[in-house]
Amino acid sequence: MTSVIDIKEYTWRYLHTETPALNSIDLSIEEGSFVGIIGPNGAGKTTLAYSVDGLIPGQYNGIKKGTVKVFGKEVEEYKTGELQQVVGVVFSDPEAQFTAMTVEDELVFGMENIGLTIPEIRERLEWVTELTGLSDLLLKPPYEISGGQKQRVALAAVLAMKPKLLILDEPTSMLDPVSRKKIFEVLKILKTEEDNTIVVIEHSLENLVPLADQMILMADSEIILQDSTKEFFKESGLLLEKGVYPPGALHFFHELSNQGLYRGEYPLTVEQGKDLLRQLIQ
Repeated sequence: MTSVIDIKEYTWRYLHTETPALNSIDLSIEEGSFVGIIGPNGAGKTTLAYSVDGLIPGQYNGIKKGTVKVFGKEVEEYKTGELQQVVGVVFSDPEAQFTAMTVEDELVFGMENIGLTIPEIRERLEWVTELTGLSDLLLKPPYEISGGQKQRVALAAVLAMKPKLLILDEPTSMLDPVSRKKIFEVLKILKTEEDNTIVVIEHSLENLVPLADQMILMADSEIILQDSTKEFFKESGLLLEKGVYPPGALHFFHELSNQGLYRGEYPLTVEQGKDLLRQLIQ
């Protein structure tokens, strides 16, 4: 399959810092995959996202070594605004992305910038508001709605431009469990019905793990582990060592395995864990 992201021997050090934010990164992400990136604070996850969408080195000063290619082209070779037409990024603070006075204008703004016609804008606006559950909020100011609604507006504004690659940098970090679940419900629909490549940087794993095809662990400015989700969490000891706590059901079966009480694949959801536990008891 085609690599959407292809990074080789990439090191980035911000100006006036002594240690690199990213050190000798090698990463390949295939088209159509759903990838989760986890790791402790300061691991370099956000710097990686900035590197892929061209904010680094476009808007940050530093020293770069190696290559960062997106859709086969080095990010620095894209013309101004060209990369942003194929890469959409949603950040943890949705208000930082708002530019308009109503939700509808916020969703339309990006589509106008990429030159869509009025019929195209109407069609995409209807699609994205239905997808994200924002139809009743179109006339409201985006600054006056709830945190979960703000994050859905930020996500919808990016989705409306139909980027081939979608990166979400801790999109649920400021949300309650209900709002967090709604964001991942939208991502589940995207995974099953659209052909986006999706990369999610996230601390909360309960909703991420069931969707991810692959997981990546970052720590100390490096990629420590990359594997399919089921294989990835067999390294629970390494995750705990780096301060990352696997979902409860998965960690429980890891401990059973350590005690010689279970052999087999680890469950990725609570429901899978319940089913496996019933089988063990029977």
